[in-house]
Amino acid sequence: MKFQLAINMERIDDSLDMKDVARHTLEMVQMADRAGFEIAWAAEHHAMEMTIAPNPFQLLTWWGDHTTRIRLGTAVAVAPYWTPIRLAGEAAMTDLLTGGRLEFGIGSGAYQREFDRMHPGLKQSDAWRYMHEMLPTVKALWAGDYEHNGEFWQFPKSTSVPKPVQKQVPIWVAARAPITFDYAVEHGYNIMSWPLTRPMSEVDLYLERLNDALAKHPGKKRPEIAMMRHTALVDRADQIGVPIAAAKRQLSQFENLFKNLGDVKNGFARQIPLEDLENRAEYDPQMLSDNLMFGTPDQIIKRLKGYEERGVDSFIYYASLGLGHVEQKRSMELFCNEVIPAFAKVKEDA
Repeated sequence: MKFQLAINMERIDDSLDMKDVARHTLEMVQMADRAGFEIAWAAEHHAMEMTIAPNPFQLLTWWGDHTTRIRLGTAVAVAPYWTPIRLAGEAAMTDLLTGGRLEFGIGSGAYQREFDRMHPGLKQSDAWRYMHEMLPTVKALWAGDYEHNGEFWQFPKSTSVPKPVQKQVPIWVAARAPITFDYAVEHGYNIMSWPLTRPMSEVDLYLERLNDALAKHPGKKRPEIAMMRHTALVDRADQIGVPIAAAKRQLSQFENLFKNLGDVKNGFARQIPLEDLENRAEYDPQMLSDNLMFGTPDQIIKRLKGYEERGVDSFIYYASLGLGHVEQKRSMELFCNEVIPAFAKVKEDA
């Protein structure tokens, strides 16, 4: 199993200085670089302090200047918020400036609140159509001169300037719905999925959708699939309450944004009482402990083996969940020093 890192510049409230937040994310990426993580992912979000990333390519270029080997990916560039020429050029410039380390992740977007501001009038449920038009257009612009007359974008003959350094930039799509698994398999794109706080049955569901898509497209190569979970390692089992409390706080803001409740002040979403939610079972402390990657190194190794046995190729260590910076770094130290070597040994013995 390979390991990847998703890390956000994140503030739950304004008690943290933005410079400290930025420095923390870089230091986490540098730790991942030294430990042999395959990819560091940066998100794209707008007008929310919970994920501060108006342009993920800026973050990736910055991280690239301070790392040596880790690859750098967008998780994800939100197709409806861009124009094809701009997205192709920004991505290619990042590939150039990072020495050919770009992993190009693209998706449809998650929050209706963002669509209301970045693409007014567009429903989140319709945004996949923009991704399906955007991706082949970007690839055509990377290849050379190209004229486009599509449903959402039209432009005369143009090209991406610069071009990517890599002859084939790895492409990932964020997938949960069957239609996106079908799209990824048909076109040969890798897949990243996020089961949120749901149990392993959700992971199994996504793998089933991948297998269904492969059955619909005989002869197509199986794409890589990466699975993301919030992750926090602790030295002792009795410390697990710290990340659970942080997760509940952050997830209460996430639900506010996800449900587009409109209760956001100066970029900070109000925490909503999780007990009032219809889906409140998804935030039960015991459930969070069972389903997320919270625990001691031995516990995390055991859970990760369950993912590996199911056929998950890469695990995305999602570090951002409102946990303190000291606790995040200790978690990363434990993962790098005790978890990764356990899987390296399995590989050597195979």
